[in-house]
Amino acid sequence: MLSKSKFYLSYITKVGIILVVLFGINASSSKMETYSTNENINKSIDLSTMAIYINKEEEAKANEEALQKYLWGSLDSYTGDLTGYGANCAACTGRLACTGLDVRDGTSTYTDDTYGTVNIVASSSNLPCGSIIRFENSRISEEPVIAIVLDRGVLGNDIDLLTPSEEYAYKYVGRSTITYDVLRFGWEK
Repeated sequence: MLSKSKFYLSYITKVGIILVVLFGINASSSKMETYSTNENINKSIDLSTMAIYINKEEEAKANEEALQKYLWGSLDSYTGDLTGYGANCAACTGRLACTGLDVRDGTSTYTDDTYGTVNIVASSSNLPCGSIIRFENSRISEEPVIAIVLDRGVLGNDIDLLTPSEEYAYKYVGRSTITYDVLRFGWEK
């Protein structure tokens, strides 16, 4: 025969097991009740797809910001004199030294694959042909001027802006000291 203490211990153990089983069944059934069904398939939302979409938007935005920084960020800065010239100047052939392009028709811009329509400048060999520069000069434009090096004929860090004519260069460009940023060194490869 079992002693009273062993009987109560056995009874409490059995009751405990029954409670554990009951709570287990209750917990699993309540878990089942938290699931819901979507009877309208047209309005289902896939949150993981939304998260991927949001991440791709953020990634695209970050890539665009990196591209803008790459395209418009200064690689180096120089200070030199800015002058203007026309293809009809006394020492000019009317052809650009870097490309051989004939500009005697008054052409003073160039369409670059990356930077679009830009002004043309002459530089010393300090800047390779195809280099892109940016400078500010209120006599020429209220906006920053973007230009490409397509000609030679100046010394040091000076820049000579190609204009439609010598008269235009004298009237609107003149001579001034500027600081300009190099956005690209030479042609892209």
